[in-house]
Amino acid sequence: MADLTPTPDRPGLHVSKPSPNAPPTGSAVCHCGATATATGDAQVKALVEGYTSNHGPAHHRTEARR
Repeated sequence: MADLTPTPDRPGLHVSKPSPNAPPTGSAVCHCGATATATGDAQVKALVEGYTSNHGPAHHRTEARR
């Protein structure tokens, strides 16, 4: 399986929950340089919401308005 962890060369968002007993983890890297990691349901949910609202896809919406 390929490594899906985002890097500065491959920005993005990755969420994982390897087993029902393990907490979810998430990592995000944006092409603007912002990075974040999270562990646990609430933190991973906040990471996903923040990334989608302020980075990644949000940058494309801002750039399209120029």
